[in-house]
Amino acid sequence: MAAKHTILGVHVFNRVQQMPTVQQVFTEFGCYIKTRLGLHEASDGVCSPNGLILLELVGDPAKHKELVKKLGTLQGIEVKEMIFDGK
Repeated sequence: MAAKHTILGVHVFNRVQQMPTVQQVFTEFGCYIKTRLGLHEASDGVCSPNGLILLELVGDPAKHKELVKKLGTLQGIEVKEMIFDGK
């Protein structure tokens, strides 16, 4: 059986204002975040106020749920979860 993969998509509206709080949550759950990929539109002189962060999670699924719940309480944050269980 293939390994289970849990991916979170974290859509951040108003990155400049929200990211310090989001980063605190990421740090709190840092032992459960294997991979972090940040995506936002950026070019010369333009930096999007919104961003998407993809997280690959490892470890205790209860901690994953706790992370989703905590992020979900933050204003301007949308969280989606994808679970690939190898079936």
